[in-house]
Amino acid sequence: MGWWLVGADTLATSRFVVSPLTETVARLMDLETGTAAYPGERAWLDAHLAAYRARLAADPVAAAVVRAGFATRWTADFLTPAPVVEHPSFEEELTRLRATPTGDAYADLAVSLGRPLPAGLRRPDVVERAAGLLEWVWTQAVRPYWPRRRRIVEADILARTQWLSRGGWAAALEGMGPGTRWLGEGRLQINSHPYPPRQIHGAADLLFVPVTPRRGWVTWDEPHRYAVVYPCDGVLAGPERRPAPGPLRALLGAARAEVLLLLGAPKSTTHLVALTGQGLGSVGRHLKVLHEAGLVRRRRAGRSVLYQRTEAGESLVEAGSGAPGQPR
Repeated sequence: MGWWLVGADTLATSRFVVSPLTETVARLMDLETGTAAYPGERAWLDAHLAAYRARLAADPVAAAVVRAGFATRWTADFLTPAPVVEHPSFEEELTRLRATPTGDAYADLAVSLGRPLPAGLRRPDVVERAAGLLEWVWTQAVRPYWPRRRRIVEADILARTQWLSRGGWAAALEGMGPGTRWLGEGRLQINSHPYPPRQIHGAADLLFVPVTPRRGWVTWDEPHRYAVVYPCDGVLAGPERRPAPGPLRALLGAARAEVLLLLGAPKSTTHLVALTGQGLGSVGRHLKVLHEAGLVRRRRAGRSVLYQRTEAGESLVEAGSGAPGQPR
């Protein structure tokens, strides 16, 4: 298995970061494979896959860069830079990527390919072609959805920060991804691959970066910065949220109806606060009323309390939406 030996000083300053460029890279991987990791992503992929393939057909150099960069299990490092600030904009991150020396990009692509770089990719504009494609993916397929997806990754961060404060790194990293766990004694397992241990004592940054696609990887800028990119909590990254139906809003009020609608899958109060933008007190009051009315149930999962609609809550949502066969 692959693991990092993390010094106490590095661990003390480690943090979670939201990165729009990292989200865009994960989305580019989805478009390149043409597969949706879960049903809620199928509509997104269907909406953008044809345009993506047309974009590659119009720029075969960019297509070759992406296919070389994602050719093996090891992704070309310059395509997956670790964030350098806590709240970067996409434009700031892309500017940094564009500053990659051409020789470094050549070397990274050769490592990903596992063989010498083909002559067709030894071009002075290889970095700019990759950056241009990422900018297109961001503009066309990520930015329109980013406000909601940002709330999703922020909800994951809030939840994991709570778990960290209550149960340490073992709790914070639970369910982060296949093979990722805290082993204790300064050892952070990052995957199940048979890589040799890597010591990162004295690193300036150890970052954890959530993305909504079901993908993950690690990246670093030695010796200063290391990042673990991981898929955020699956109960959050579901289908795009639809607005609460009018009859349901009229019955419960808009804010409470929104909470009930979100509870088709289990979520904690922290998740609901981040996803709705409502205050903690307001969400707590809505949950109390819905629970007392028998519309939601609650259960403990480790150190969290999760809420989900009951059968009565499901019936109310279906009736409010006018679903076929349901009473009006």
